[in-house]
Amino acid sequence: MHTTVIMNGKGGVGKTTITTNLASYFAANGVPTCIMDYDAQGSSLRWLKRRPPEAAPIHAADGSPRRGTALKSISRFIPHGTKQLVLDAPAAPNRLLMQELLDRSHAILIPVAPSQIDIHATANFIKELLLITCVRHAGIRVAVVANRARASTAIYEPLERFVRSLKLTFLTRLLDSEVYIEAGDTGLGIFEMDAAATAQERREFMPIVEWVDPGIRAATEAFANVVPFAQVST
Repeated sequence: MHTTVIMNGKGGVGKTTITTNLASYFAANGVPTCIMDYDAQGSSLRWLKRRPPEAAPIHAADGSPRRGTALKSISRFIPHGTKQLVLDAPAAPNRLLMQELLDRSHAILIPVAPSQIDIHATANFIKELLLITCVRHAGIRVAVVANRARASTAIYEPLERFVRSLKLTFLTRLLDSEVYIEAGDTGLGIFEMDAAATAQERREFMPIVEWVDPGIRAATEAFANVVPFAQVST
């Protein structure tokens, strides 16, 4: 099982957007996939509840803190045979929770929104993250994604230089798009929607998929021929 955690100390950067579209890509490719939502807001779990029953299955696990323990072990269950586990982390995780997330993880994706405040907060979060020695020693890969980017991308240049100076990966820029809102409202991912209508979003998102699982590149061309769920259902 490969585990990817989507995290940033700053809230409102689009962690759930990355989580749901990454998980739905793998699920639609026939890869057994699970989302574990650590955020008390449960945005990824709400998305899963909106997911059409005919869509590729994605297992839901609730990792958020709850009062009482009776059902916690059941809600956190990850099915045997899961190949891709995607963790949706809360904003500003405490050191104990961050350690739990990192102990599970093979890769960390850090989305950042296009504002000086978000970029500054993300840079500080990355510094704090790298102080946790297991990230380097355990070989956990770390990458940054510019999310909700505008047409002008100069604002990200200092962050890109900072990320690369730390020998981390600046993966891609996801433009601010209504397509992601529609995907969130319908419980689908962009790769399950009409291919022509989501072509740009797919191109921008594919570097994330290929970084998480480099072996998926061989399947990319074959997946392009799969009829999107939105077309099948109509």
